[in-house]
Amino acid sequence: MAPAKKRNVKLANSSQASPKKTKIDLSSKVEGILESRKNANDVFDIFEFLQSEEEKDVVQAVDACGHLFCQLLETRRLYRGKLPEEEEALKGPHSAEDKYHIFMRHRYHSCVEMLLEHLSHELHGVQEVSLCCLMKFAAGQGQHPLEDLDWSQHFSFPVKLLQAVVDRLLSRTADQSLLISRFQEFLEKDDVRYYIMGCIRQNLVRVMDHSKGKDMAAYLNNVFSLMCNISMPKKEAELCNFMLPQEAKHEDWKATKLNEHKRNFEWMWLGLLKYKLPSSMYKKILVILHDSILPHLRTPTLMIDFLTAAYDVGGAISLLALNALFVLMHQHNLDYPDFYKKLYNLLEPSIFHVKYRARFFHLLDLFLTSSHLPLYLVAAFAKRLARLALLAPPTALLILLPFIANLVRRHPSCRVLLHKPGADDEAVEDPFVMEEEEPAQCGALDSSLWEIKTLQRHYHPDVAKAAMLFNTPLSGGEDDINRLLETTTYQLMEKDLKVSSKKVPLEFEGATRLLDADKDVLGRLFCLH
Repeated sequence: MAPAKKRNVKLANSSQASPKKTKIDLSSKVEGILESRKNANDVFDIFEFLQSEEEKDVVQAVDACGHLFCQLLETRRLYRGKLPEEEEALKGPHSAEDKYHIFMRHRYHSCVEMLLEHLSHELHGVQEVSLCCLMKFAAGQGQHPLEDLDWSQHFSFPVKLLQAVVDRLLSRTADQSLLISRFQEFLEKDDVRYYIMGCIRQNLVRVMDHSKGKDMAAYLNNVFSLMCNISMPKKEAELCNFMLPQEAKHEDWKATKLNEHKRNFEWMWLGLLKYKLPSSMYKKILVILHDSILPHLRTPTLMIDFLTAAYDVGGAISLLALNALFVLMHQHNLDYPDFYKKLYNLLEPSIFHVKYRARFFHLLDLFLTSSHLPLYLVAAFAKRLARLALLAPPTALLILLPFIANLVRRHPSCRVLLHKPGADDEAVEDPFVMEEEEPAQCGALDSSLWEIKTLQRHYHPDVAKAAMLFNTPLSGGEDDINRLLETTTYQLMEKDLKVSSKKVPLEFEGATRLLDADKDVLGRLFCLH
């Protein structure tokens, strides 16, 4: 939205009144401006309040401007068409009515510019009322266009105003997440959401292409916050909530087509993902990718390169890429031959301490559910998990042991790992190679799950009890590990402390002195003189 060249140009032969900073005064000035063209210059008094340092004055001025210019838009008292320069128009051969319309149109642009500046105001209250007023203007322009646009493209929708709002929301320095959450209300309008997605994409191209060597953390967080607030419809019948009035819509309008919404949504996300992002941003995107992004893409397989690259990174990013990769494999026939090999190599001691441990084990259980997996692969996973159990904390062990038991239940041929002949009678070298990256060559089938025998003497009684279950024939029903995925150390300690309120005896004979030479070995070995 282009600003007026000179804001101090006043319409000739119009009265002026000295402003008083009260709500009643602003309301009366608005009414006076709407009643007579002679009061047109009173708009400058409202602008003085709009630039005040007092929040209350600014809020009242924003309300006054919203009422004034929405009325002028509705009554078509703003100049329509290409806006001429103000000074030349007021001196030119235009009629008095045209000069008034040109004058008020320039004031409208000046107001929009000041409201856009207020979107970066230090006070959130000023930001919020300014945003709401700008969106009122957008609705007014949608219903009463100021310019004749190409109806085959945008149907006179105020795209320029929306682009200006998006540019301010996507600040490069300030955190605008709070204001963006307020903007979510307007994104519920289907036509607004459609054009906002295009505005975000244009902003990304303009900003990111010139951001080499600059800190873009604040900007990217704002972009992600705004994009996450976009909720896509699932069916075309849901496209029924428009800001543009029903009678103004055309049957070929792109904003009424679900496929066009998906196109904009796809271009918007691909436009972000083509740039190099910080690892924290990748994690945020991967957390929502399978549920909030992939289902709304026209061609979900376009994410293959991004996901395979993320899966190769390792660590938490690889764990988070699993969900979306599984969706592409299961629903879109993605051929990923090394999937289980890479999944196998993700099993490292660090998985017990990452933030997304519960999600990983839920997905791992899902991936190993199929009964068509080869025996060597299931045995490799069971053996690797058992070896990792020797290094795992109790909270992780309470997940791992039922997990391994479920694998044996699903694949009875793996019971040979539990009952290896001669494994308990003599000490032999374990043929399993933990460092081998290929599951088929790790030697799991030639080994046994001796690690579980070791865990039967674990210091934590719950772990020892879970490991002892392997000594009995495993029941046919699988254990529900989902209820164990979120178990924390604090919860385990609370459980142990609440098991019994009775005092726990530490010795069956009370101590009479520090070292008892007659009964205590320590007393016999050490004599105090």
